[in-house]
Amino acid sequence: MNISYKWLKEYVDFDLTPQEVAQALTSTGLEVDALEEVQNVKGGLKGLYIGQVLTCEMHPNSDHLHITTVDLGKGKPQQIVCGAPNVAAGQKVIVADLGCILYDGDDSFTIKKSKLRGVDSFGMICAEDEIGVGTSHEGIIVLPEDAPVGQPAAEYYNLESDWIIEIDITANRSDALSHYGVARDLYAWLKQNGYQTSLHRPSCEDFKVDNEDLPIDVKIENTEACKRYACLSLTDCEVKESPEWLQNKLKVIGLRPVNNIVDITNYVMMAYGQPMHCFDADMVEGHQIVVRTQPEGTKFVTLDGEEHTLGEHDLSICNAEHPMCIAGIFGGKGSGTYETTRNVVLESAYFHPTWIRKSARRHGLSTDASYRFERGIDPNGTIYALKQAAILCQQLAGGKVSMQIKDVYPTPIENAHVSLSYDYVNGLIGKEIEPDVIKSILDSLEMEIKSENPQGLDLSVPAYRVDVQRPCDVVEDILRIYGYNNVEIPTQLKSSLAIQGDEDRAAHLENLVGEQLVGCGFHEILNNSLTKTSYYHDLNRYPEEATVKIMNPLSTDLGVMRQTLLFGGLESIMRNVNRKQTNLRFFEFGNCYQYVAERENEEDPIKAYQQAYHLGLWVTGKRVEGSWAHADEPSSFDELKAYVQNIFARLGVPSGMLVTEKSDNNIFSHGLSIMNRGGKIIAELGVVCKKLLKQVDVSGEVYFAEINWTALMKLTRKNKVEYKELSKYPAVSRDLALLIDKQTEFEQIEKIAFQTEKKLLKRVELFDVYEGKNLPEGKKSYAVNFILQDEQKTLNDKQIDGIMQKLIKNLTEKLGAELR
Repeated sequence: MNISYKWLKEYVDFDLTPQEVAQALTSTGLEVDALEEVQNVKGGLKGLYIGQVLTCEMHPNSDHLHITTVDLGKGKPQQIVCGAPNVAAGQKVIVADLGCILYDGDDSFTIKKSKLRGVDSFGMICAEDEIGVGTSHEGIIVLPEDAPVGQPAAEYYNLESDWIIEIDITANRSDALSHYGVARDLYAWLKQNGYQTSLHRPSCEDFKVDNEDLPIDVKIENTEACKRYACLSLTDCEVKESPEWLQNKLKVIGLRPVNNIVDITNYVMMAYGQPMHCFDADMVEGHQIVVRTQPEGTKFVTLDGEEHTLGEHDLSICNAEHPMCIAGIFGGKGSGTYETTRNVVLESAYFHPTWIRKSARRHGLSTDASYRFERGIDPNGTIYALKQAAILCQQLAGGKVSMQIKDVYPTPIENAHVSLSYDYVNGLIGKEIEPDVIKSILDSLEMEIKSENPQGLDLSVPAYRVDVQRPCDVVEDILRIYGYNNVEIPTQLKSSLAIQGDEDRAAHLENLVGEQLVGCGFHEILNNSLTKTSYYHDLNRYPEEATVKIMNPLSTDLGVMRQTLLFGGLESIMRNVNRKQTNLRFFEFGNCYQYVAERENEEDPIKAYQQAYHLGLWVTGKRVEGSWAHADEPSSFDELKAYVQNIFARLGVPSGMLVTEKSDNNIFSHGLSIMNRGGKIIAELGVVCKKLLKQVDVSGEVYFAEINWTALMKLTRKNKVEYKELSKYPAVSRDLALLIDKQTEFEQIEKIAFQTEKKLLKRVELFDVYEGKNLPEGKKSYAVNFILQDEQKTLNDKQIDGIMQKLIKNLTEKLGAELR
């Protein structure tokens, strides 16, 4: 938010420099992001001077140019060629001297010596719009005769510089979204640091009701969304350009002046934090304002000409028949104030932040008003703002207040009440602060002390401080005014020792596996836990109804919590592929979330929601490319499977602890599920199906694996990875050529093999697959290698043959396999 240094001084007394003010505000928690000196006129009129036209003759080679000599108070007059029709000898004018920079919006140009139709020109005689002091371009500026020659234009126009303090307002500090709100914090800081100061704002003594010719009735139908609504009417207003002082105030903070009535509402909002709206009173049919929602499908055109479809969740400000405004967000076309408007209705209201936030997001609208309403404004500031706006309308537009203020406030919003203990304050801050200092700070922050005792205080916190509801919030306010830098670092360190827990082990192994993957050429990615609902259409393992939905989504793309890490990684792949990076290996650790309807419990609503920590792996593109020593080789599913198996090996998961089966998860065109003995899925891996790749505009094959890290940590909780000497006894390799049904998967052979021999069988590998002629119909041939090893002794032929016979027997009985 932009704060004007000069405007700020209207509310709080201080003699600090802009730089000192910026430091003070930052120390109170209103972090200053930038500090910039500005002028009401861009460029500050530098290089512009008052000159007197001594001579003026027609240009010999032009029918509209004039050759003039101009005295700029330098002794020797300058020759300037001018094309203005009203230039004449004897005039006092504004001249842009050589080197002066003039601005046209964001563009600029420098005045240099030039030739116009063969005649030298040493400057430029200027019109209003050329130097930014007006909009006229009918001719050059002609000044009064008493204008002093040689005086800088900035001095003549009394142009003063200001400083813009750009503050990053956090979402909880809605009370600081105005100049007066910032002044309150600065006042508290000045008072705490011993400066003589005072906080003040204009009184409303000048407010008066001129007549009651235009009464407006107000009815609030939705009191949940609209807590308070106040308005008044003004008649005989002259809608015109605002005076210069008002335009300058708005311009300097980045707002565009519109007309005096609209500018007044914007001024009040930026001054006191109360958004306002002005209606053409002739559009208020029936002289009645109704605050209500609309039937679903109601069409409404806003001031910018865009059509929106309103519904029962959109609060509207209506006349007796039709909506005139989306409450707190945007006015309707035709209901605003224009040059033809004579009678005006001013609105000052308090709307529920959640209603405004949802409507603004739903319609893609964000305005200065909605920005404040959706964070929470001061419910007790509506009448003050309305009176200030009315006074200005009387002064600047000649309007007459034509009704008593109509204030509908069904259920007043109470101040928060907080009990604060001195011991709690000192314990939380880590330093003992005198009670008198605490009370002084609270008083400067407008927190009323209702009662006190030696142990602490009972406080009434102003309703505009929506972020201060608990004792810890009050302590934070005390500390930011007292000064974080005034809390000394203790000379002693107090700590407690704790044994290593499961979380420590999981974090250690996460780092270990992350380093292993980086060593294999992977890059770690981090994606948002919020994702699109559309990703989960027609997924069997991650159905749309199992998504955890966000109540107030920022956008449709961030509507639900992710059930799987897959889609974030695919979006990362898409971004990289679009930037010509096609050979990718990514991994990510992150939480995944699911809603389980069967676990719904009214007494414990959170029970239906579960989260688990996952590890995702993505491989796409080529494994080897452009190497002189190796031919190009595409990535493959087997490569991904090896990475997963290496992770299990690093964590000490023995082969017999896991079971591998074909996956039915339809995110894969084909894939595998790896489970524990109890059937719990520990990991899934496969080839991502084309349908999902198409959603993110990825064309190549993507291989994806997802490991349930939470389940894996439970599975390996008692595992102890130890290094041991290589066995002195040799391993034995045996091959079998098996004729099996085409539907049989290698994982079934592997599972039966480890069930048959759990101790001596170390590894099972498939090294050849054959389908074709010389085989019976519906059959295929697998060549499988078995590695046997006894780490205590050398295996003999009798033992080896016995194991192989058992393997052949079980494979024959369970799979119908035949030896070839």
